[in-house]
Amino acid sequence: MLSLNAILSVTLTLFAVIDILGSIPIILRLRARPGGIHAEKATLVAGVLMVVFLFLGQSILGLFGIDFKSFALAGAIVIFLIAIEMLLGITLFRSDPEAGGGTIVPLAFPLIVGAGTMTTLLSLRAAYSLPNVLVGIALNLVFVYGVLRASPWIERKIGKAGEDILRRVFSVILLAIAIKLFKANF
Repeated sequence: MLSLNAILSVTLTLFAVIDILGSIPIILRLRARPGGIHAEKATLVAGVLMVVFLFLGQSILGLFGIDFKSFALAGAIVIFLIAIEMLLGITLFRSDPEAGGGTIVPLAFPLIVGAGTMTTLLSLRAAYSLPNVLVGIALNLVFVYGVLRASPWIERKIGKAGEDILRRVFSVILLAIAIKLFKANF
C-alpha cells in the first residue's frame, strides 16, 4: 500500500545516499572524455541495477559467497580510485567512445548505484513496502536524469575555474567517503 510518508522517507534516504549533486564534478569530467555521457542510458542502467538488486541483492551476494562488508570494501576501492583520478587529473578508468565514455562505468555504477545505494535498498525493502520503495527509486531516477541532462548548462554557469574548484573539493570528499567505508568494513 502506498504511503506518502513512506515514499518521502525512501526518496530522501536514497537521495542522500546517491548524492547526484555531489557527483557533479565527476559528471563534468566524464562529459569531457571521448564519447561523453548519455543521460538516458545512465539513468536506465542505474534504474535496472537498483530494481534488480532490490529483488535479488541478497541472493546474488550469497550466490558468490560475498558478505556486505566485502561488497562495501570493493565499492570503497572504486570510489578511492575515482577520487585519485579527480585529484591528480589522471585517467585510470579507460572509456570506450563507442560505449558512451563513462556512462556505464563509473557513472551508472558505482557513482549512482554503488555499494551504499545497494545496501540501502536492501535495508529499505526490510523497512517499507515494496511499492513505496519502487516509487522512491523512480523519483530519484527522475532527479538523476535531470541533473545529467542539465550538466552542460551547469558547466557553462560555473566555468572552468568553478569546475576545477569543485573537482578538487569533491575529490577530497570522495577520498574521505572511501576511507570511511574502509574503516567501517575492515
